Amino acid sequence: MTEQFSDADLNVGDLTTIIEEFTTIFIRLPSVEKLSFTSLSVLHTLSRKGPMRLTDLTVTEQMTQPAITQLVRRLEDDGLVERQTDPRDARAVLIQLTPRGAQIVEVRHAARVNQLSSLLDRLSQDERQSIAEALPALAHAVELGRKAELPLHPRSSTNTQQHPLEQTKE
Repeated sequence: MTEQFSDADLNVGDLTTIIEEFTTIFIRLPSVEKLSFTSLSVLHTLSRKGPMRLTDLTVTEQMTQPAITQLVRRLEDDGLVERQTDPRDARAVLIQLTPRGAQIVEVRHAARVNQLSSLLDRLSQDERQSIAEALPALAHAVELGRKAELPLHPRSSTNTQQHPLEQTKE
């Protein structure tokens, strides 16, 4: 007899904490290029999504227009990104990775694969199998998150409480 899974069996708070802790460990891989986390995030976004307008980068990176403009200018000066005319709108500019920028993303990905492989080797066979079985559901959740067009901190008419980071000191 197979046990039924219920939503009560999934503690979303625990899952969130584990993902946050895992991310803290996993993304803090040292970079020989000494790039900031924000710079690396932009490179990874461009690698994943392809050429983008600055306005779209402000949304994905959660930065102001002046801040993303300054960051892209630094990445451009370092030879990691370049501007190109948008083929769909000659008035607009797209930001894209250069081969050097793409190489940084590839090297960091390979280093992360090695780092994670070393970590997973220390888990039991059953633990590795559990992770493997969870991958399709996690990939689906990521895909749903990418497709969502919701505000970062959605509020409904019944939830008027401010996000803690948006609260002002009195």
